[in-house]
Amino acid sequence: MKPVLSAEVAAAIADGRPVVAMESTIYSHLGLPSPANREALDRCSAAIRDGGCVPAVTAILDGVVRLGLTDAEHERILGPARKVAERDIAVAVAQKWDFGATTVSAAVSIAAAGGVSVFATGGIGGVHRGAELTGDISADLDAIASYPVVTVSAGAKAFLDLPRTLEYFETIGVPVLGWKHEWFPAFYTRSSGLKVPHQVQAASEVADILLHRSRAKTGVLLTVPIPVEAELDAAQLDAVLAQALVDCEAARIRGAAVTPFVLGRIGQATEGRSVPANLALAENNARVAAEVAVAIATR
Repeated sequence: MKPVLSAEVAAAIADGRPVVAMESTIYSHLGLPSPANREALDRCSAAIRDGGCVPAVTAILDGVVRLGLTDAEHERILGPARKVAERDIAVAVAQKWDFGATTVSAAVSIAAAGGVSVFATGGIGGVHRGAELTGDISADLDAIASYPVVTVSAGAKAFLDLPRTLEYFETIGVPVLGWKHEWFPAFYTRSSGLKVPHQVQAASEVADILLHRSRAKTGVLLTVPIPVEAELDAAQLDAVLAQALVDCEAARIRGAAVTPFVLGRIGQATEGRSVPANLALAENNARVAAEVAVAIATR
């Protein structure tokens, strides 16, 4: 797979200037509702530019793998989409999908193929509860382990099996880092109650860790807690998640369908406060990702 680079991204890579890759699912109708999805795209792109980097949205457009879009093309990723994980990229290309919205696994692979070392997202997938019976483990984890990219996220979503997710990362050899924070974040909350294996205090440390990893193709997960002022109430979330998971089981909702169902319940229970929280954490991740990309580019 060789992605088509936008002129701006191609020029930045040729000049050795830092680039930060972005997924496109969060900005489509599969992610945030309109007009929050446009606001998220604008805020994340601005945070990356303010940090001295070029933003590079990943997507499949008209059957072409893209790394970096023009402003005019941003309109296309705000609407209906078909979700594209890494396994689906070849299908989307062969069948010439109009718009394939990239998940974490697809975005990481496209970033690596285009020579970009840093990727900013909201939250990653993980090991689902009951995976010992269902085998339901997000492709995000193996993708992070398979490409030399720093993935910057607000941890994983709280309805996942977070202890097993961290254990899986250890098994596949991915360094999990906490950005100035000792706890593994759970997306809308700053702490899952689980400690990260390692803390880092500066972007230069992250750059050095990527440089000195023992496996040349393995990536790094940098977890960044949601800003304090945007954090949702943990007790309320726990109650909503518990009931939502019970309802999922009763309705036999499985796999990829779990995430939108549970997030929808959270949105209802918080009376929409989850959307501003999502915007805040995505923008914050983009800002930190830009710091890391600059540090890598100066190595």
